Amino acid sequence: MRTTKLLPLLLVALLAACGKSEAPKSEAPKAEAPAAAPAAAPAPVADAAADGGKGLDVFKKTCVMCHQTGVAGAPKLGDKADWGPRIAQGKDVLYKHAIEGFNGSKGAMPAKGGNPSLSDEEMKAAVDYIVGKSQ
Repeated sequence: MRTTKLLPLLLVALLAACGKSEAPKSEAPKAEAPAAAPAAAPAPVADAAADGGKGLDVFKKTCVMCHQTGVAGAPKLGDKADWGPRIAQGKDVLYKHAIEGFNGSKGAMPAKGGNPSLSDEEMKAAVDYIVGKSQ
């Protein structure tokens, strides 16, 4: 019984960590040699020119940790079967869930992907990017 109470708390903590960016925006990027990708690594995220790359940028910095791999039941980018019913609810619902957070039957979406420094417009750009790749 005790684990059923602890599990949701651990899930929320894990999902909140998904939205943390690696470095503050004010820091200059460090030059590092690119690491070799593991054999089972997900395919790289395609470019999103429609919004000047804003949605792709937010996705790479905040959303990718959960939505590229499916952590804790997060629907994976490009998974039409998993995203279809969500997309059918309309973008306003998706925006609301992304911005305010959502607890569903498959898992939880922390508000702003766990990164409260993101603006509503940045979250909408990320949602638009994900929807565009998942239809």
